[in-house]
Amino acid sequence: MQRLVIDENSAGQRLDNFLLRVLKGVPKTHVYRVIRSGEVRVNKGRAGADTRLELGDEVRVPPVRLPDRQDAPAAPPREFPLLYEDDHLLAIDKPAGVAVHGGSGVSFGVIEQLRRARPQAKFLELVHRLDKETSGILLLAKKRSALTALQDQFRARDTGKTYAALVIGAWPASRKVIDVPLHKFLDAAGERRVRTAVGEDEGKRSITLVKVAATYARFSLLDVTIKTGRTHQIRVHLQHEGHPIVGDPKYGDFELNREVARGPLRFGRMFLHARRLAFDHPATGQRIELAADLPTECQQLLASL
Repeated sequence: MQRLVIDENSAGQRLDNFLLRVLKGVPKTHVYRVIRSGEVRVNKGRAGADTRLELGDEVRVPPVRLPDRQDAPAAPPREFPLLYEDDHLLAIDKPAGVAVHGGSGVSFGVIEQLRRARPQAKFLELVHRLDKETSGILLLAKKRSALTALQDQFRARDTGKTYAALVIGAWPASRKVIDVPLHKFLDAAGERRVRTAVGEDEGKRSITLVKVAATYARFSLLDVTIKTGRTHQIRVHLQHEGHPIVGDPKYGDFELNREVARGPLRFGRMFLHARRLAFDHPATGQRIELAADLPTECQQLLASL
């Protein structure tokens, strides 16, 4: 039995999210089961999964069997190229091919490696996510207050997120807005996938703004700004328009991907890069605008075109 007192890094968090962090590795279904059964108590009373914890609250956590992690490889400590850091947050330039967190067959990701590299950090959490194949700006919070403030901005669409995407074919300059609902599902292999859901109740409205940055003989370089943050939104929207992203392993043109990967430059990644992020600083309110240059391999591919 654990009796945990809520500190400033956990104040304001939902009970279920707090327990999922404390009982890392315990299946979600079991965590929700012990909440529903009343085995978890907040200040000696029953509480729901959506209960917001306050500073000084006492949470009684029943004994649960944690998974044996002896065989799981420890995340190697790693720092990433730093774009911005202060006492409240940090922003890194995530390379392609690195997951932001462990899970779904991935032992560890950016967050686990950074925590190992910074053992003195009392709090370090992802503010948002990038696909494993996507490079660019990734924001992390160093305080609970910063995390909630920044996530509120993302939910309210008060952040400016712009991506560079190289797509197949000539993008029509007049096509500037994609407003097509998306639906997330699991395929037969249990992989997360997304499809368009026009005219379906289960689809969530998704809006993407597109501007042509450069044109090539067989490709278009786009500046893509998302107004909603759906899973795989840019990738599926661009594919839906008939212009999939070069190197996209899930929604791309697989024959062309092989051609580019086996060509002189051996370009073996997806050409999607989070190049700009604007937001209000969670403590000062100052507007922060970050930029991340295109990775070398992307610059070389464009030069070859």
